[in-house]
Amino acid sequence: MVGHTFLYNAAVRKMKECVDRGILGKIYYLQAARTHLGLIRTDVSAVWDLAPHDISIFSYLLGKEPNRVSAVGRGYLNSQLEDVAFINLFYDDDIIGNIHISWVDSNKLRQVAVIGSKARVVFDDLNTLERLRIFEKGVSLDKPYTNFGEFQLLLRDGDIVSPKIEIEEPLRSVCLEFIQCVQTGKKPLADGANGLQVVRVMCAIQQSIERGGEPVLIPQGVHGRR
Repeated sequence: MVGHTFLYNAAVRKMKECVDRGILGKIYYLQAARTHLGLIRTDVSAVWDLAPHDISIFSYLLGKEPNRVSAVGRGYLNSQLEDVAFINLFYDDDIIGNIHISWVDSNKLRQVAVIGSKARVVFDDLNTLERLRIFEKGVSLDKPYTNFGEFQLLLRDGDIVSPKIEIEEPLRSVCLEFIQCVQTGKKPLADGANGLQVVRVMCAIQQSIERGGEPVLIPQGVHGRR
């Protein structure tokens, strides 16, 4: 079992419910931002410190891994370790994921968004009152149009919904599942295979950064073979 605690966050699980129930429609792309001034580490880059969280969230929400990545990063405070990075992940069904991580941005962000054809859902880990908001807005392309005036009618405006999220400590949920798995033999959500998947993506991201943003294919399967 690995420590992907965000998979046990009630707001992230609510996002998963929105995706699985089709509330968002066809998924177009996912976007995440983790920025703040520090904590500056000298043993690992910001990429390896922060990006695994969002990679695990993306894979959990979509139920699949990316097939390739492209990333750029820079070490402004330490030339040997990236403290800023922009990461693009490419999934089947034309879904794109984007992650921005930074230790040098004074604007602290901890957000994950999923944008679909019917709505988008935003998880803001810093908003204690509304951790999750669903924006029921989108563009409908299910009927033909012949001019711009008719096209405007296809734009759909709806409510902004803030669903109730039960307050619970994710780390406590992780520990409880660990105990349950020991007692019953149940397979944990964040099992070893899940950890391997994230590390495999992270290695591809690092390779892409070292190659100046060149796309890198990600081996598929538990053993990393196609």
